[in-house]
Amino acid sequence: MYQIVPIGPGEQVYRGPRSSPLKKKIANEGRPLVLAGLFGCLLVLSAVIAWCYYSASLHKAQLLRTEQLDLNKDGFVIRNQMGAPIFSMSFRSDTLDLDSCSKDGNVLSCSQSDSGKINFFIQKLRLKDTVMCYRVRWEELERERTVEHAMAYNSSHWYGGAEMARQHWPIVIEGEEEPRPYITSDVYANRNAFGGILERYWLSSNATAIKINDSVPFHLGWSETDRVMRFQARYKDSPFRPPLGQPAFPELSYRVCVGSDVTSIHKYMVRRYFPKPIKVPSPEVFKHPVWSTWALYKSAVSQEKLLRYASDITTHGFTCSHLELDDRYTTDYGEFDFDPQKFPNASEMFDKLREDGFRVSLWTHPFVNYDSINFGVAVERALFVSEPSGTLPALVRWWNGIGGILDFTNPNAQEWFYSHLEKLKARYGVTSFKFDAGETSYLPRQFSTFTHLSDPSTFTRRYSEMATPFSERAELRVGYQSQNISCFFRIIDRDSVWGYELGLKSIIPTVLTIGLLGYQFVLPDTIGGNAYPDYMAGNKNDLPDRELYIRWLELAAFMPAMQFSIPPWAYDNEVVEIAKKFTLRHETLVAPRVLELAGEVLDTGDPIIRPLWWIANDDEAAYKIDSQFLIGDDLMVAPVLEPGKKERDIYLPAGRWSSYKGEYKGPMYLTDYPVDLDEIAYFTWVH
Repeated sequence: MYQIVPIGPGEQVYRGPRSSPLKKKIANEGRPLVLAGLFGCLLVLSAVIAWCYYSASLHKAQLLRTEQLDLNKDGFVIRNQMGAPIFSMSFRSDTLDLDSCSKDGNVLSCSQSDSGKINFFIQKLRLKDTVMCYRVRWEELERERTVEHAMAYNSSHWYGGAEMARQHWPIVIEGEEEPRPYITSDVYANRNAFGGILERYWLSSNATAIKINDSVPFHLGWSETDRVMRFQARYKDSPFRPPLGQPAFPELSYRVCVGSDVTSIHKYMVRRYFPKPIKVPSPEVFKHPVWSTWALYKSAVSQEKLLRYASDITTHGFTCSHLELDDRYTTDYGEFDFDPQKFPNASEMFDKLREDGFRVSLWTHPFVNYDSINFGVAVERALFVSEPSGTLPALVRWWNGIGGILDFTNPNAQEWFYSHLEKLKARYGVTSFKFDAGETSYLPRQFSTFTHLSDPSTFTRRYSEMATPFSERAELRVGYQSQNISCFFRIIDRDSVWGYELGLKSIIPTVLTIGLLGYQFVLPDTIGGNAYPDYMAGNKNDLPDRELYIRWLELAAFMPAMQFSIPPWAYDNEVVEIAKKFTLRHETLVAPRVLELAGEVLDTGDPIIRPLWWIANDDEAAYKIDSQFLIGDDLMVAPVLEPGKKERDIYLPAGRWSSYKGEYKGPMYLTDYPVDLDEIAYFTWVH
């Protein structure tokens, strides 16, 4: 054992022969040098570690970059050739585990998120010298969880998406909206829904476009606070269903393309991703107005009223492409012959109309009410969309009652419906049909169809295909991947009001929007709106406001086709004369240009009715104009859309513009440009 002995006062400790004072001094002076050396070694080691970490980080940073794109764990940014960010997407539902990421050529891929296994990749594709595209995919591999990405719209202007009840151009993000199913809906019945014409496509003023893949169970929301559009994929609490035999692991996949300017990138996207019409509908519908019974008579139409309506059209000196006999000419909904009480001699009626030079189209729809004689037939033949077990028809409520909805994924239902329409044509000489409804929102919440529907809006596509044999003069109000159906697409019913919610001001933004989505043969609904009593400006004598009617008429004359229901002679002789003036102007000035452009649509898909930025894509003012439009590249129209106004401000893009009042050199604003009640402002681009 060793024992420590304390040293007493005055005692000295023996240090051995080497413990001289000189050596003690040297030893004391050497300690700082040793410590400094050790510290230096630590600094060198730290520097080496830092350099290695920096090199690894630099390598990872280079690894997570591809041409003009930067990826991080929270999202990615796309830059233009000048290095400025033009597109940013953040990952909201999860973050990437960057240690699981790798790069192989033009593909960045990651196998892990912070929550588990995923299949994530971004692939760069240079498809043209002026176009760069990025394929993006985030697929869950372990759990049935939501995938959400948020696209910042920042200072750019966005267009596209869907027909809406409150239509703005460019898109206006208002409030906070949780992502909801992006499916076709009746926006007249539900004004917060997405409309009956929609595509998964958006376009930005900074020459960026995004298209969501068809396989995505897609939900759309937005945030005014965060200035983002929220793209979400999920199966939980959703009408989307995974493909048969596959787990409900959602994927969010899309393609982002960047071009040199907004017009050229849109042309590229349409040519590559949208189907095109295979033919142009009847030139007569472009030239002469359609006359519908709906707004004038509603469901009280009869043989006597229809014949009088036709006679009045002729008496007042108007032309007619065809008469449209709307709801309700059958005894019950879901039948395919005339109510003998309202139409006691339908055959004679059609003979008389033909003799007087009128063609007639009939209203039809996908519903068979439970009190119709055809309801039992359709049940027996299993022609209806059914409840989830597939054994019983699923009853649905629509605006004219309760019944079944025909399952247009079933070839037998298609043939049954088509055969009845053909019999009407053969028996009475019906020229075509107005196909009403068709929105996914009229399907039951839980349902089963003959063909499995992963995307409910495929039902809209199948219904719209029923118009194909009658496309010369057929009319649809729904479209989803339906651009190749060569018929007229009518925007949803308009109210007889001035504003942006289904009113006069909504027409130009709506026609521009569905034109971007590839639907160019547009019927902008009936002139003056539908005269629904609860939705009318200046409600007098059950007619739309007189000034509103005239301004609506003037705008309609510069659309691809015109459609009357409330007739001009319901007002006075002045309105009749204004209507004659503008139907003639449509026939002689507008229709020839529209028909020329319609022929080009078959190859290009380019809009007939175009925004100002189409020819002025570096002009910030042109991006925000929602009350003017172009027909082709060289005819610009600026209607009056405000009550009590006989003047308006007009923006002229760069170039020389000519009107009957003079010639002007843009870019410039014409303030308080005079436009009398019987006029519309339009200008020709002088090349």
